[in-house]
Amino acid sequence: MGRPDTEGVAAARAFDDYDRVALVTGADSGIGRATAIRLAQVGFDVGIAYHSDEEGIRKTESEIREFGRRVAVRRHDLADPERGAEAVAEMIDELGGVGVLVNNAATRSDEHLLDIDYSRWREVLAVDLDAPFVCSQVAGRHMRDTGRGGRIVNITSVHEEYPRVTAGPYCAAKGGLRLLTRTLALELGLYGVTVNAVAPGEIATPMTGQHEQPPELDSRAGYPIPRPGHAYEVAGAVAFLARPESSYVTGASIFVDGGLSLMGPQAGGDLQDATWRAG
Repeated sequence: MGRPDTEGVAAARAFDDYDRVALVTGADSGIGRATAIRLAQVGFDVGIAYHSDEEGIRKTESEIREFGRRVAVRRHDLADPERGAEAVAEMIDELGGVGVLVNNAATRSDEHLLDIDYSRWREVLAVDLDAPFVCSQVAGRHMRDTGRGGRIVNITSVHEEYPRVTAGPYCAAKGGLRLLTRTLALELGLYGVTVNAVAPGEIATPMTGQHEQPPELDSRAGYPIPRPGHAYEVAGAVAFLARPESSYVTGASIFVDGGLSLMGPQAGGDLQDATWRAG
């Protein structure tokens, strides 16, 4: 029999010391709910924050408790990022730490850039970019100061790289969040904190008008995998980045988009048939 790889075991433990507490913003539905539940499944206590859907957040809380995990719940309005980040600090105190932060909460627009009001532009950027920054500051300082490291995962979008008509502020915010992710990765790596992004394509959630419906098969002619994604497919990528096995991944964007980015999201979403497959 060979000797156990004691050096490898010791090295693994060096990246496995962070608090098994995860905080998820926007956890009342869609990707946020699926992520919070998935993290509970793999052994995290979970702090969940929401804006207005009381029924949705209670459903998330109930499902987490079914796994025997502790839960903290806070309501916050990330249109006021500094006040919203106070909820993150409160959940850290209640749960006794934080090892994982998932910046998921987001809003979007549906107006051309020449028509959108500046106040709406600022609201989208506040929720989608400013809030992840201040929430990451709160959690990142705790991870640094404890000396045990941790994980920050930002939910961006294929639109962190690819534009879309009528989604100007959303695209600008997600593109900014991509570079915020990379810069945080540079600055926090010394403290054992990894920072990554998960970039979903079209996912069957309320944000895409699909209200928790199962993805409809063979419904997207322009997508290589011809359907929307499921929120749990995104949650699986987040869970990987939250676990010790991802300890050497930082500054990355993982696209969970069914290959949509191979087509170009604007064109791929508008194709009405699959003749493109023939070449």
